[in-house]
Amino acid sequence: MNFQNTDLHLITVKLDELRPTQITVGFREVNAKRAHWQALDKKGRAAAIDSHWFPAVLGPKSRYYVVDHHHLGRAWLEESVESVRVTVLKDLSWLEPTIFWRMMEHNQWVHPFDAAGERCEFEQLPKQLLGLADDPYRSLAGELRTSGGYAKDTTPFSEFLWADYLRRKVSETRLRKDFDTALADALSHAHDPEARYLPGWSGVVPAAAPAPAPAPAPTTAPAKAMVKRTPASSSEMEYWE
Repeated sequence: MNFQNTDLHLITVKLDELRPTQITVGFREVNAKRAHWQALDKKGRAAAIDSHWFPAVLGPKSRYYVVDHHHLGRAWLEESVESVRVTVLKDLSWLEPTIFWRMMEHNQWVHPFDAAGERCEFEQLPKQLLGLADDPYRSLAGELRTSGGYAKDTTPFSEFLWADYLRRKVSETRLRKDFDTALADALSHAHDPEARYLPGWSGVVPAAAPAPAPAPAPTTAPAKAMVKRTPASSSEMEYWE
């Protein structure tokens, strides 16, 4: 995420009051975070809450719009966590909604795309983290990175870019029926040269085609020898007069 030029401070906010800035998550990743939470004891849970800060922007009507940790937030809500620590990146509460969303998009703090990868209106964003829908390709993209398919990258919403790429490579039927086989398919495409535009791509750049040989220089006829004529002597001039 791009967190430059921010006014950072921490506050405690009720988790169910946080507003998402994306439409989907990968439920597989959410379930993994729930399982991790369930394995913690009381002390470990308190430490987890204290050490995980949710970056957010204060928006119109003094609502906090989280710009990261959507999977964790949904997982904790399902585990009945009530409050979390919030890092306030910027106070934009004084802006009218149109300008607010324009600034959110300018700073790459919002990703209004649905589970089919289609652009949506900002009004279609969920009102709370429990409203986030499942995008199985986002789960696949997350597992692909964990499996070494690509490197972790700071580009905002990089996993969603990979999810959109994988939609064209792995069938949804296979993904829903056999995740491990779908992951193997994804790994087979992760290093393809056509994926090199994606953040964290770790394939080999194809060698450039050899440059064409230069055309031979055109041949020219040899220049005629120049004959230097000497001016006639005065006596010769007189002879021909």
